[in-house]
Amino acid sequence: MYETPDQDIETFTRSSAIRIYNADDFEGIRIAGRLVAEALDMIVPYVVPGVTTGELDDRIREYTLDRGGLPACLGYKGYAKTVCTSINHVVCHGIPGDRVLKDGDIVNIDHTVIVDGWHGDSSRMYAVGDINPRAKKLIDVTYESIALGLAQVKPGGTFGDIGFAIQRHVEAARMSVVRDFCGHGIGRIFHDSPNVLHYGRKNEGAVLKPGMCFTVEPMVNLGKPHVKVLSDGWTAVTRDKSLSAQCEHTVGVTEDGVEIFSASPAGLFRPN
Repeated sequence: MYETPDQDIETFTRSSAIRIYNADDFEGIRIAGRLVAEALDMIVPYVVPGVTTGELDDRIREYTLDRGGLPACLGYKGYAKTVCTSINHVVCHGIPGDRVLKDGDIVNIDHTVIVDGWHGDSSRMYAVGDINPRAKKLIDVTYESIALGLAQVKPGGTFGDIGFAIQRHVEAARMSVVRDFCGHGIGRIFHDSPNVLHYGRKNEGAVLKPGMCFTVEPMVNLGKPHVKVLSDGWTAVTRDKSLSAQCEHTVGVTEDGVEIFSASPAGLFRPN
């Protein structure tokens, strides 16, 4: 067992209403978001051919604990690892272990931390060695789609505006948006209201208000959007074995737009 920092974390339950946070709350989420981004920055030079996903998990866990954070996924609903490592046709929730990364692989690393009871959640893509043009295009479209979705986050907009912007861009590139998973409210609760869909129609869904905090995390497939969960109960893969990519930010609605709490301090969120 690994020792975790001594933090007094209260028990909170998912709300049916979308929570509105104040400036002090945003500061707590900001600190957690920065730590998760720093951990994902730290791991960049280690995502290379020959490394195991278990080694990456170990490094991120130790980095998080050493800086006073708790790995939110460790022990969550029985999950036994710190991060999720989703390789090639794995859509999400890939479990770290003995799998060795190979030249040409693409991998999403998804990490969530808790700092003083506040959650910060982010994921990003990593290219292992030299990847082929189709994989690079997939990653590019995924990152472009989240940028377009985040541009819709502002008071008076709707959650449907976010999903519409993402879906339109992805489908224009002849790729597909995964429907089975979505973003979520976050703060004291890991997965809170609302569900944030990455497809939809403009002007539909709840209206965005200052103080809302949630994740935007589109999953994009080169082929069809259909997925299946493997027998381990966690790993979701594309049914047609096509490549999949994802990126994720924790964001808050401000008085005049959006704050990205999990922005990379080193500017490494989007791979070259």
